[in-house]
Amino acid sequence: MIRKKVLCSSLILFALLLSKLYSTPHNNASNGDKIVEPKLVVVPAHHGDEEEKKEKSNSFESYMNSLTFAEDSLPMDRPLVESKLRKFFNRFSFKKTGSYDMHKKAETYLPMIAKILKSHGIPEDFKYIPLVESGLSKAVVSSKGAGGYWQFMPATARLYGLKVNSTVDDRKDLVKSTHAAARYLKYLYAQFGNWTLVAAAYNVGDGSLRGSIRRQKKDDYFALKLNNETGSYVYKLVSMKEIIEHPQKHGYSRYANKESETLDKEPNML
Repeated sequence: MIRKKVLCSSLILFALLLSKLYSTPHNNASNGDKIVEPKLVVVPAHHGDEEEKKEKSNSFESYMNSLTFAEDSLPMDRPLVESKLRKFFNRFSFKKTGSYDMHKKAETYLPMIAKILKSHGIPEDFKYIPLVESGLSKAVVSSKGAGGYWQFMPATARLYGLKVNSTVDDRKDLVKSTHAAARYLKYLYAQFGNWTLVAAAYNVGDGSLRGSIRRQKKDDYFALKLNNETGSYVYKLVSMKEIIEHPQKHGYSRYANKESETLDKEPNML
């Protein structure tokens, strides 16, 4: 009987010991060391890329807002204006053309063209018309018969003092045709009193442009609904101007002058 009680007491004591053993957290700490739960270390986000993108965005916006034609600012608050400029920046970029021909011709001929235009009181930005119209090639003839550097129609060329016949074509003479173009541009300015409209009229004709202004009751080039070619014409001129004057921005690194290298740390912004 006593043996049974002792055995029973031993079993109860053993059970209590086991219960205590498994209810106590197990750890590998020794000598009274405390267990410290690991803390989550939060690594600060790297904002360098975001700041760089923001800086480039601000630089691009500043550049776009600086664009002018014949010393008039462009309405960059209108989304369509920026969109069309981007389109032609891309079209005239080195990435698309893969050639320095435009810059070579500009370097050779534009100073002389600018000098002639200035003598007639025409803004210098109009010197880019021959680049847009003919690529500064006297041999270009349009399907409608416009020819020479400035792409004069025969009748208009004769009206402004050029000889165009079977043996002589002054449209292919850069000096003579530039003087004629300057006289025509001055006539157009007398009609419209705005250089941006003058550029549009050079492309579409003064009668056609007057008709569009009369019908639409607007005299703002950027608000007028014009045919696709005329509606793009000023954007082409501005884009060509920027391609030539700021080559570094558009991939023409060989023609990047010291000023553009200083101002433009990142090539091919657009």
